[in-house]
Amino acid sequence: MNLDVRTSGAHGMQSPRPCILALLCAAAAWLGCHCAAVAAPAAAGSAPAGGSASAPGAPADAQAPLSLVKAETWAPYPEAAPKTAKDDRGNVVIEANGTTTCAGGWQFSFTGIRGGQAYRIRTRAEHRDVANPRDCLLARVVWDKWSPTEAAPGRKPWNYLLPKPAADGSVDFECVTRAPEGATCLTVRCIFRWSDRGTSRWTAPAVEPAAAAGRRPVTICIVNSTPQTRERISIARLSAGLGLPDDVAASVDLWGSLIQAACEREKPQLVVTPEVVIGGKDYRQGAIAVPGPATKPFEEIARKHGAHLVLGVRERAGAALHNSAVLVSPEGKVAGVYHKVHLATGEDASGITPGDGFPVFPTPVGRIGCLICMDTTVSESARCLALGGAEIICMPIMGDLRADRFSPGQPVFNESRWKAIMRTRAIDNQVCMVVARNNVQGSCIIDRKGDILAWNEGDQEFTTATLPADDGYRIWNGGDFREVTFLLRRPHLYRIYSDESNLGPLDAAGRHD
Repeated sequence: MNLDVRTSGAHGMQSPRPCILALLCAAAAWLGCHCAAVAAPAAAGSAPAGGSASAPGAPADAQAPLSLVKAETWAPYPEAAPKTAKDDRGNVVIEANGTTTCAGGWQFSFTGIRGGQAYRIRTRAEHRDVANPRDCLLARVVWDKWSPTEAAPGRKPWNYLLPKPAADGSVDFECVTRAPEGATCLTVRCIFRWSDRGTSRWTAPAVEPAAAAGRRPVTICIVNSTPQTRERISIARLSAGLGLPDDVAASVDLWGSLIQAACEREKPQLVVTPEVVIGGKDYRQGAIAVPGPATKPFEEIARKHGAHLVLGVRERAGAALHNSAVLVSPEGKVAGVYHKVHLATGEDASGITPGDGFPVFPTPVGRIGCLICMDTTVSESARCLALGGAEIICMPIMGDLRADRFSPGQPVFNESRWKAIMRTRAIDNQVCMVVARNNVQGSCIIDRKGDILAWNEGDQEFTTATLPADDGYRIWNGGDFREVTFLLRRPHLYRIYSDESNLGPLDAAGRHD
């Protein structure tokens, strides 16, 4: 990749200790050559063209002209400042200053922003000889003005531009996000940091109104069987004519009737059952085929009510037995199956086959992943689903060893630890947790803030909550914690995670190389 920069006079490469006057002159010269009335979509690798533009489907009253009013260099203090320049294509260059304290670059200020309107913001960074591009190159938008000597946005609302490696080795940064109410301007900052070597060249940011992704509120319902269920719910013979063994048929009738009642009363778009409730008592004789006769009533219920169902199932797939979570779509089809990866003590040597992955299923209500019971003991399980893009984790579960007594004796449910575990899974991975417990008490729905939206004390068949279409959650410093959670990661440092010989504190040799 060719990153040669043509420089001359005031536009030449600046020193790591830039004179403020020189910075102002360079910014003014850049503006004189390159300001446009609006930053419009740019072809990959090229600077945005001038002229007004709006995204297809954007509201007509949101097409007010956007104006790039200032482009300037920035650094938290002079010693950290990288070398900066512009090239003859209207791009800007940020080069290491020879130290790892290097931090700074260019920022672009725009006016004409309308609060509540969604915008697409893009830039591309070519790079050469940078220590770690994923670590060292960053782009951020602040929905306000931003002083060129401040590192933090000062609690103003802000978002990351999300990085995506391009085929030619460069990095495309892009986000589509809604301007906060009252916003009138924004600043896009191109950041070079942490590398004592290398050069990056950035296109001037493209900013344009966009049609935000349409999302509807999602009502979620967990169904449970309580001692009062048969008095409260009419149990229908949904298994009639399917030729199922008696105990399998009874499970289909009970849980099908519960789900049907939930759909009629709660009007959910997603229904979740506890663990292994569909099937017979004996795993070998009572496991069901998926799809198969035992799933047909659930497929019909899903189709009739336009709902997604997640069913805890004892499954037989060929010779293999699985503890499974089965996703049924509103079209009345099995849309996905998750096989429990981490089997419980006893279950792990009983002939049941564990799963070998964490699939995520795209649906109209969001990207759904599943865990089952013991999976939650291993923190990597939920993180793998989140890294796969899951927004909702459905978890059929009998119990959690950590939410019980830590001494010999009969199990005693510890509500405070149960809540702590489930809330942590939600907030650490920025997902909605839907926890369907066989023992009823503790079934709950938790949002990505870690707030419990619905909780079952142990005596209700239905635990229901509605997720808003757009939660709009920002943390105290102005950012979206989902973006912070995943862009703060430094994956090249996590190789120890996949070292199969490492037993952590159980390693008697104390080896953690």
